[in-house]
Amino acid sequence: MNKNTWIRRSIFWSTFTLISLISFGLAAQPAGYPNKPIKLIIPFPPGGPADGIGRSMAAALSSSIRQTVFVENKGGAGGAIGAEMVAQSPADGYTLMLLPSALVANASLYSKLPFSVTRDFASVSGLAQFPLILVTNSSIPVKSVQELINLAKSKPGQLNFASAGSGGGAHLAAEEFKYLTGVSMAHIPYKGTGPAVTDTLGGQVNLMFASVESVIEFINAGKLRPLAVTSAKRISVLPEVPTMIEAGVKGYEMESWFAVVAPVGVPRDIIEYLSKELGLILRSPDFIAKVKAQGGEVLQLNASQLTDFTKTETIRWEKMIKATGAKLD
Repeated sequence: MNKNTWIRRSIFWSTFTLISLISFGLAAQPAGYPNKPIKLIIPFPPGGPADGIGRSMAAALSSSIRQTVFVENKGGAGGAIGAEMVAQSPADGYTLMLLPSALVANASLYSKLPFSVTRDFASVSGLAQFPLILVTNSSIPVKSVQELINLAKSKPGQLNFASAGSGGGAHLAAEEFKYLTGVSMAHIPYKGTGPAVTDTLGGQVNLMFASVESVIEFINAGKLRPLAVTSAKRISVLPEVPTMIEAGVKGYEMESWFAVVAPVGVPRDIIEYLSKELGLILRSPDFIAKVKAQGGEVLQLNASQLTDFTKTETIRWEKMIKATGAKLD
């Protein structure tokens, strides 16, 4: 082989390799997608933890894919109204939903739902998981979980707890607490986290299991007293608050989680593209910092892993709800 032939072949293979690499990169993004804004449905009212993490994700995804991702809150019926709407939306990749763990649990709470999380939604990506924190109104004369248990047992059924709605994470966290400690307390459901926190602050209710983000300013101001977090480990934003296990409630561990799903039937290449883009966002220091500031951790799951995770969670919630006897009010 002479020098000129070698040079020509080298140029050919270099060009071929470059074209192949470019083509491979473009293949990750489906042709023509997205060519219009994408809608993210949050099946809860504005202002709660779902709203905060959903809007952070939407902003990051908008920047990543260079297309607007706008948020629409569709609250009601513990998330069922928004979920039903998404389940009936076109499977074209332009409607996504923030899936909360509460909707997975609701399959075991409602005798009939107009949708199935495992049947009617396509998994896209995990997002984040958050512990709840048990807080009491500062007027309640307890400073520890054990003191709360003793007070509740001395006044069976007289203490009450708020939640953001029947069947939500805060409600189920309290039911698990009642089951493991043997106390009796009345449930006062509200339409959203905001009103529940407001009435806990005002003393209309005695306590609640709340998202860290929704109550941390009131904890720091001394208006709410934190007794324990529901995660297996203490959280960095409130390192002095013990876990429920450390506080003496054996076997207690519960975290609310959020993921991203789409209507079933969305083309696989669109699902994989969105899953890849969200996976990169979940690894970004900025997004990780935002989640940690709310007391949470990133839930790094791709589409396939999220499908398996959701199935496992469905079984876990079913067992827990059956054991506690949790019911909708």
